[in-house]
Amino acid sequence: MSSDELPIGRRVAGWRVRRSMTQQMLADRLRRSKSWVDKIERGVRPLDRYSVIQEVAGVLRVDPEVLLGQPPGTPTSTPAGVDDIRSALARYDTPPNPPEMHELRRQVGHAWLTYQHAHYPQLVRAVPSLLDAAQGARSPELLVQAYRITALLLVKLDEADLAWLAADRAMGAAQDDPVLAATAAIAVAQALRASGRDRLALSATLTAANRALPPTLHLSDHEVSGTFGDRSRQQLHDQRGQGEHAGRGDRRAWAVGGTLLVQAALAAAGCGEHRHATELIDRASGVATDLRGYDDPHCTSFGTVTVEMARVLLAAQRSDVDGALARHVSVVRREVWRRLPAEYRGSYLLDAARIYVHAGDLRGAARSLVDADSVAPAEVRGRPLARTLIADVARAKPAPAGVARLATVVGLTR
Repeated sequence: MSSDELPIGRRVAGWRVRRSMTQQMLADRLRRSKSWVDKIERGVRPLDRYSVIQEVAGVLRVDPEVLLGQPPGTPTSTPAGVDDIRSALARYDTPPNPPEMHELRRQVGHAWLTYQHAHYPQLVRAVPSLLDAAQGARSPELLVQAYRITALLLVKLDEADLAWLAADRAMGAAQDDPVLAATAAIAVAQALRASGRDRLALSATLTAANRALPPTLHLSDHEVSGTFGDRSRQQLHDQRGQGEHAGRGDRRAWAVGGTLLVQAALAAAGCGEHRHATELIDRASGVATDLRGYDDPHCTSFGTVTVEMARVLLAAQRSDVDGALARHVSVVRREVWRRLPAEYRGSYLLDAARIYVHAGDLRGAARSLVDADSVAPAEVRGRPLARTLIADVARAKPAPAGVARLATVVGLTR
């Protein structure tokens, strides 16, 4: 097998040895655990975030493209416009002529639709003016939504630290509104998970879930104690008083709590706490069952099918690849699956492609990538995660149908 056909973990291991480093030395320089490095090198844990690949490449003193098996100079820069978003987040002054509330609400609604249809380049251009307008209107609800959209978009662009900043701004804008704070926490969790900070994401989601769910659905002290101990149990206890009026009589807020439970389950799995993850996803499933037929004003897309999609990812995390793929096939055959936003389906199909790669089924991975491109092209053509997957699948000889075309589209050469 030539060097450009090796999995990325094997390349990391090869360059580590060439730099005369042990796994522990590499782990220390990355501020990670030796177990993390070992799993990366063996392919048990995916290395598919470009920011993390850059970090590893920096320690190994090679170009990121070398680890990706791409020729030097392959385009990997973030889309134009991210610097404008960064500048907008750095501005604290309000515009002299703030928009009318109905106009700002229209802008926010259009931004959500743009995001859900996975039109990320258009949204990158629109976000700076949206943030300026929301700052001027000083509506906590619309400001939280604007920051949350910004954070979710930045996660897609692999700008996890900047996404965390936007999500943190959303939390600040929520003030004392428990439901707004809980919706902001969704973005916080996704930004933290994207940067590999699963433990922090787990803490944030468990605390926030009780702010959105009614008392009858609150997490118990026992469900939290195994992970966070006395301090976090007290935090949840303090939040329960706020949550009592948040969920009572407003089933629409339960979807926010259910989404947080899903995020908590994924974060728990990322920490290796698979039993806790199962308990959390079971709780989310119960919330989803009770919520059939609700509307979705907080743009969560939460429901029974999204819980099942999360179960696929959790099965893969605990190395039950066969079980994950069997469940995946069942999920995408459901009618409700086709009613999910394009962004949600496209992102999930990338995750499914990653699972197929780990199973050694490159044709299955190719089908998922091609399906993702047909559903949400920007998910495949603009995200670093997709580039890594395409590069891995395109090295097969012969390359599965459709992937060679995608490799050309995204600028990869074989």
